[in-house]
Amino acid sequence: MTRVLLLGAGGQVGREIAGLAAGRVAELVALDHAGLDITDAAAIDVALTAHRPDIVINAAAYTAVDKAESEPEKAHLLNATAPGLVAAACARHGAGLIHISTDYVFDGTKAGAYVESDPVAPLGVYGVSKEAGERAVRAGVERHLIVRTSWVYGVHGANFLKTMLRLAGERDRLTIVADQRGCPTATQDIAEGLLAAARALAGGDMAPGTYHLAGTGATTWFDFARAIIERGAVHTGRRPEVVPITTADYPTPARRPANSELASDRLAHAIGFRAAPWQQRAAEVVDQLLASPAS
Repeated sequence: MTRVLLLGAGGQVGREIAGLAAGRVAELVALDHAGLDITDAAAIDVALTAHRPDIVINAAAYTAVDKAESEPEKAHLLNATAPGLVAAACARHGAGLIHISTDYVFDGTKAGAYVESDPVAPLGVYGVSKEAGERAVRAGVERHLIVRTSWVYGVHGANFLKTMLRLAGERDRLTIVADQRGCPTATQDIAEGLLAAARALAGGDMAPGTYHLAGTGATTWFDFARAIIERGAVHTGRRPEVVPITTADYPTPARRPANSELASDRLAHAIGFRAAPWQQRAAEVVDQLLASPAS
């Protein structure tokens, strides 16, 4: 079975991967920032020499979309330079690399779901840095998968679903953007998909390249919020009013794509994996959080 080295193990996706790895891969070594500084090329080499992975999964990233507008150097270091260093090390050590990217590489002007071959045109610093990271991975190691995902939520870390549950307990009225559309994606589906992809890439059963892995079905932030709050009310009885607003009503430092729906058919055809419907997973995560709150 496949030996995997996971980078970024402290994040919400990394924690999910580490939790689901048992039985899916032969061995998984999980390193957070304290365990490996991915901006240090020498340290990356030491880690790959020590652990001899078949596949490296890079779940480390700078993900503060708005803060990136005022910290472009830090965003570029973590999202572009560091993936290039990891890719080069993978090439030297004969390991394959799975790198997580984002829907924010697109500008959101397409009418339908984005496919992998659509032209990229990021709107802000975060998207620009992630797109540069994709190019660095492609240039650095031939045996790679770039896996774009979107609207990530789960039981760990900070995310939209957990924010909505918190606000539902604090407020009687919430205003939520209704003119941005995308695919909410549970960390459980990302983790299961990436672990399956790691086995396939290690076994030569999956072509290198770019793939999308997003929750099945698309919605708006407004409708996503309503679904979260309705499910939460089953546990709490709290049903604050949810009011739709436009992006213009809620200005942010970073521009967001109006449409970031991702088509995940290529991944499904490659390894037979498709994420669950977002409504199902969102309900499961709400139930899990309200039954036994996670960090």
